[in-house]
Amino acid sequence: MTDGRSERLVLSDADAGLPVSRPPEGFAPVREWALASTAQLRTLRHELAGEIGAGSTVAPQDLEATPDKLVLIATELAANALTHGLPPTIVTLSGSEDQWLIDVADRDPESEPVYAGARITGAGGLGLHLARRLSLDVGWYSTERTKNIWATFSV
Repeated sequence: MTDGRSERLVLSDADAGLPVSRPPEGFAPVREWALASTAQLRTLRHELAGEIGAGSTVAPQDLEATPDKLVLIATELAANALTHGLPPTIVTLSGSEDQWLIDVADRDPESEPVYAGARITGAGGLGLHLARRLSLDVGWYSTERTKNIWATFSV
């Protein structure tokens, strides 16, 4: 059992935000999707799963498996971009010998991604928390035209 003070410290540490950084180098583009609405998220999930082989060797909904983690995080980040950014949302899958990179861009370079913080359960905003917890690394950066959030996963 923990006291409230130590729980607040843990939440505070976990809510430090995403680091501003470019994704690692050495990844080759595999596929790109341009999304204009959340209605396209289902197609993104299906096609992304096909690209990385989701479901071919793992049990459905196994969040310990890389394909399911990657599809979940890509969908969460794309939904965030569609909800909080400016269209279109561009989702790019890239690969290296041993990792996948997902990069999600929207056309709102002036805004920063906002971490959910210690929100009440069910209040939403957990996509970035999931990205931090389920990916190898995660960060964000902006260009003159876009704000990008990226995450890496083991192959």
